[in-house]
Amino acid sequence: MTDHANTMWGGRFAAGPDAIMEAINASIGFDRRLAQQDIAGSRAHAAMLAATGIITNSDADAIREGLLTVLSEIEGGDFPFSAALEDIHMNVEARLKEVVGPAAGRLHTARSRNDQVAVDFRLWVRDQCDAADSALAAVQKSLLGQAEAGADWVMPGFTHLQVAQPVTWGHHMLAYVEMLGRDRSRFADARRRMNVSPLGAAALAGTSFPIDRHMTAQALGFDGPMTNSLDAVSDRDFALEYLAAASICALHLSRLAEELVIWSSAQFRFVRMSDKWSTGSSIMPQKRNPDAAELIRAKIGRIFGANVALMTVMKGLPLTYSKDMQEDKEQVFDAADNLMLALAAMAGMVADMSANRDALRAAAATGFSTATDLADWLVRELGLPFRDAHHITGSLVAMAEKQGCDLPDLSLAQMQSVHDGIRADVFDVLGVDNSVASRTSFGGTAPVRVREAIALWQEHLG
Repeated sequence: MTDHANTMWGGRFAAGPDAIMEAINASIGFDRRLAQQDIAGSRAHAAMLAATGIITNSDADAIREGLLTVLSEIEGGDFPFSAALEDIHMNVEARLKEVVGPAAGRLHTARSRNDQVAVDFRLWVRDQCDAADSALAAVQKSLLGQAEAGADWVMPGFTHLQVAQPVTWGHHMLAYVEMLGRDRSRFADARRRMNVSPLGAAALAGTSFPIDRHMTAQALGFDGPMTNSLDAVSDRDFALEYLAAASICALHLSRLAEELVIWSSAQFRFVRMSDKWSTGSSIMPQKRNPDAAELIRAKIGRIFGANVALMTVMKGLPLTYSKDMQEDKEQVFDAADNLMLALAAMAGMVADMSANRDALRAAAATGFSTATDLADWLVRELGLPFRDAHHITGSLVAMAEKQGCDLPDLSLAQMQSVHDGIRADVFDVLGVDNSVASRTSFGGTAPVRVREAIALWQEHLG
């Protein structure tokens, strides 16, 4: 019977149910990443316990100094983590007792692992919001450098991945600067909302000890304590908001990565990725693969998955704490790691890539990209209703398509055969440079607007 059971469990769990329970219950394998936040929270808690007279100053001082010793051991790689002690909190407390003696036992007064993990995790996610903001700013600066270099370079603008109207390279780069700016605002907004302290909520109901929750909140950089103890230990909105912001940010990175993959292909030749961010083929010497962009595009799925996974964990939990919530951290840790890696790779890749100005311009002049300019000219110069102008332009496009040329290649006589009011100055609007220069509306692609936007972003980013 024992052999049969061991076969079912596998060799790792040959010791039986105790080994399985330890493996499923322990979180030290991943929550050790919260060591710095755990010790910061404990130091703040100890100082508050002394200030309120709950423990002596001498015990608090010993605890706080001992915690620094433990932290240095962890950061130095000398700390013996134990799965038998389940989590980072118990591992730190056990080692603290070895360092300072019985005083360590007073640290957990007026506190529970429920509010302890809540404050640790909140501090860690808050740090990740700050890290994401800095990394996003670096990507924006890389994009801004590209925009400045090609503020007036003409390229095709696309809808449905079909050539639509000419735009400028700088304008296209700035579109992503804007997207990432919204991402930064989402992380900042999430950070503001999560910046309240659950410490002092204890297990779920608060505590009878005369603690000062405002003191610990202030010491940890929070705006104040959470106002409901039940909510304080059961809330993981802060992690969900981080993952939501990370998912939208990741979506933007994936869209840019997709464009870079397309643009670097032999069919487009819009950009050339540097050797740092490309690889070759093992059998095809001509290949230059945009692997970094492809990996960014792929890693986005892990971030989306973390978002869905944590929402699924939380969706059916009654108040307050359930052990299910132990599954929150690995998802967020993995998402944060992959987001930061994707942001770093994108910043470097964009900074190092080179745009092919000639290929961009050649592509901009294809696909009847100035058809809208022709229609606008008919409205503006001849006073035609736009629907009539649209029909005339469509007829001219069909004529050019039949002859295998573009609109600027048609003769004036050919154009006048469709509408006799067309004049020679119509050709002034059919060039791609004239087209982009005319789009001077606020937020438009005209180089003058692009340079204004670049200047504003440069001032904003510093």
